[in-house]
Amino acid sequence: MKIHFCGAAETTTGSQHLLEVNGKKILLDCGMYQGHREDQLRINREFPYFNPAEVDCVVLSHAHIDHSGNLPNLVKKGYKGFIYSTHATRDLCQVMLADSARIQESDCKFMNKMSARKGGSGKVAEVIYTEQDAELCLRRFINIGYEIPFPILPGVTLTFYDAGHILGAAQIVLDIDDEEDGQHKRLLFSGDVGRGNNELLRDPVPVPDVDIMLMECTYGGRYHEAPSRDDETFCRTIREALKRGGNVYIPSFAVERTQQLLYLLNRAYKEGRIPNYQVYVDSPMAVSATEIFRIHPECFNKEVYNFLFDERDPFQFEQLHMVRSISESQRLNNLRENAIIISASGMCEAGRILHHLKNGIGRPNNTVLFVGYCAANTLGRRILNGALEVRILGDLYPVRARIESLDSFSGHADHDELLGYFKRTGGCKSKVFLVHGEKECSAAMLDALQDIHSGEIQVARLNTVVEC
Repeated sequence: MKIHFCGAAETTTGSQHLLEVNGKKILLDCGMYQGHREDQLRINREFPYFNPAEVDCVVLSHAHIDHSGNLPNLVKKGYKGFIYSTHATRDLCQVMLADSARIQESDCKFMNKMSARKGGSGKVAEVIYTEQDAELCLRRFINIGYEIPFPILPGVTLTFYDAGHILGAAQIVLDIDDEEDGQHKRLLFSGDVGRGNNELLRDPVPVPDVDIMLMECTYGGRYHEAPSRDDETFCRTIREALKRGGNVYIPSFAVERTQQLLYLLNRAYKEGRIPNYQVYVDSPMAVSATEIFRIHPECFNKEVYNFLFDERDPFQFEQLHMVRSISESQRLNNLRENAIIISASGMCEAGRILHHLKNGIGRPNNTVLFVGYCAANTLGRRILNGALEVRILGDLYPVRARIESLDSFSGHADHDELLGYFKRTGGCKSKVFLVHGEKECSAAMLDALQDIHSGEIQVARLNTVVEC
C-alpha cells in the first residue's frame, strides 16, 4: 500500500490524501486549496498531483470546504466513482458546495469588471466549477451511518467513527487486506478532531486496533480557553456589550458556529441570563445549515438530544429572526432598537457581515464579538490585531467599536486535546503521519508524540509517497 500526500501537508488547507491499494486508488477528502491567488487557482483547477479520472473512489471526512470543496471539479475532470460520507455530511455539502460555486461566480464577475474598468479584456477570471457541477457531484454520494462497516473496494472495508468536529464529521477507518504483502492493516484518517464537551455534538469516539494513522495537527503547540459549554463568559460578554447601548455584531461561520450560538442563546434566554434583545441570523447559508441540523439529531450529544424532547427545537426561540433576503438584511442597518446580529463570514472576508461592519464598526457603543479563528491577512485578523482603521468593500472606516474575542468555541482540538485523542486511539499505531498543520504546528506535535510513542512518526510532505 502507498500513500500519496496531495494536500494539507505542512499546511491546513486543501486536504487530499491518495491511497494505492490492491491496484485501486482511494482519495481521502478533496478539499479546496487556499493561499496566494495564482497558486490557489492553479492547484484547484488542475489537480497537479494525480489524475481525477484514475481515482476509483472517494471517502469524505466532513463538509468543510478545505476538505470537500473541490469535489465538483474532481467530477468535472473525469472522476466516475462514488463519494462516501455520513448522511449529515452529504446534506451540508448540498448547501456548501453550491455556495462555493456562487462565491466563485461573484468573485470572477467582480475581477472581470475591475479588469474592464482598467482597459483590459474583462475576462481575466473563470470559475473552477458552477452550481450545476456541484449538483452533478452530489449525485455520486453514498451515505453511511457511524460504526457500520461497508465494503467499498475488493479487500477494503470503510467504517466511519464520530469525530465530534462539525455535524456529520467522521474519522475514516479503512480495514485493508493488502494483496501485495498478504497483511491485514487498519488505517485511520482522523479528519478534523473535535475538542469534546461540545454544546451540540458527541465527543470523538476512540478507534481501536489502529496500525497506520493520518492525524491532523491544526493546533499543534497551541491552546484554547476552556470549552464553551461553561458559557457564563459568553453571557457576561453579551450583557456588557448590550449595556453600552449599541448592537452586538458576531462574525460567525455559517456551519456549526452559528448553531452553537443559537443553542447557547436559546438556553440563556430561557434561564434569564441575558436581556431580552432580538437576535438576527443574517446569512442564507447559515439559515439553510440550521435547517439541516434540525434533521440530524443522531449527531447530537445526550444533553441536546434530551432538549429536543423537552423544548422541541434547540435552535428556535421567541427573540430569533432568520434573515434570507437582501432587503431584510438591508433593513437591519436601520434598526431602532439594539440587537444581536450574527452574520457570515467568520473571518470577515465575504458575505453580509461586511455590510454590517461598514455601518457599525465606527460607533463606540457597538461591539464586534469574534467567536472563531481568523487567519493571517484576513479582515478579521486585522481588526483583532488592533487596526485603527480598516478597508471594507473598498473604503476605509475607523475602528471605534469595542472588539471582543472568545476562542472557547473552536471546533478543533488544541495541543493537549490532540495528545489525549492520540492516547485514546487503540492499536500499535506503528506508522503515524501528521497532516493538516502549519510547519510550526506539525513540528510541535511531532516533538510531543515522540515523547510518548515509540512507533514511527513523521510529518507528511506535499507530493511525497510513502509505503506502508
